[in-house]
Amino acid sequence: MFSLALAGCNTSGEQQETATATTSEPETMNTALVYVGTYADPDAESIFLYSLNSETGELTRVSGFKAGANPSYLALDNTGKHLYAVNETTEYEGEQSGAVSAFTVGEENKSLTLLNKISSKGGAPCYISLFDNTVLVANYMGGNVVALPVLEDGKLGEATSVQHKGTGLNKQRQEAPHAHYIAPSPDGKYSFAIDLGADKVFGYKVENGKLVKNDPFVAYASEAGSGPRHLAFHPNGEYAFLLHELNSTMTALAYDAAKGTFTEIQTLPTLPADFKENNQPAAVKVSPDGKFLYGSNRGHNSIVVYAIEEGTGKLTLVQHVSTGGDWPRDFTIDPTGNVLLIANERSNNITTFKVDKATGKLTATGHEAQVHKPVNLVFK
Repeated sequence: MFSLALAGCNTSGEQQETATATTSEPETMNTALVYVGTYADPDAESIFLYSLNSETGELTRVSGFKAGANPSYLALDNTGKHLYAVNETTEYEGEQSGAVSAFTVGEENKSLTLLNKISSKGGAPCYISLFDNTVLVANYMGGNVVALPVLEDGKLGEATSVQHKGTGLNKQRQEAPHAHYIAPSPDGKYSFAIDLGADKVFGYKVENGKLVKNDPFVAYASEAGSGPRHLAFHPNGEYAFLLHELNSTMTALAYDAAKGTFTEIQTLPTLPADFKENNQPAAVKVSPDGKFLYGSNRGHNSIVVYAIEEGTGKLTLVQHVSTGGDWPRDFTIDPTGNVLLIANERSNNITTFKVDKATGKLTATGHEAQVHKPVNLVFK
């Protein structure tokens, strides 16, 4: 995050209306393809495709695409044939808004073709996810969340919006609502929006391509001033883990799938006790086997690793490991569970780590890729 009210976003320029590949290399055995969303100028390459060797952690560039300004967060549909991206800006077609772009993925992943781009109906869209045939977007500066229907050809229909309300104790960062995340629950019954400015997790249902407030609407209220940012569900659907940006904590939650609400199990710091400098946690992920939890610390520039106790969801600290870069924004674990990749936004690199599946510990592979302001990592 950056300073003051713009801390949740990057707000440079408008995007151009094309997306073309510059290089291409074939996929090989023991590899997975990963898209990289970035902060970039409108006329620069801004979405990249890399191939990851899941045995060694080596990354190889496959393609680069001109996809407009700041396609920071990405989402693929279930077929892998359509890619959706937020354009994280604060002005679009004369409005105080960002945009959302829809692309068709070309044969052998060699191209992205822009289908359409429309307003996100709020400034600085910073998160995107899919629920069936609906794209969900959180607008940080707008303090609202939107739903966009996916049409038969993959294009996006007009967004409908729900405005959040609320402020928090931190007058610089919580002077207004700041929606930072929205995604469906594992069973698809509810979708949850996290608002950093309001210290709340809000619950929705998606009906006919629109967001409808659940009852109760507040699914969880975080500690005042903590600034909740991202949520990750356990594979069993019984637990979720909520990362707080403003006080550097991780909260384990029990999930009531019938009501769409959460209850606190435990809250732990994401930092070592002796670290007192600025830190702003960013992303949270659960290992595919559900045994371990990971969170990124921007400032301490580390990944925190916890073990998840089976049957209770309680956390035990395992490790803090340096990310090998500066300001780890997003990270992800490859489909095999062997490799964790980290997008270090300020040092312009993606680093990879081997995952010990028995202990959850991370070990740097020594491999990295140079990418300008990487933000989000999405496996194909």
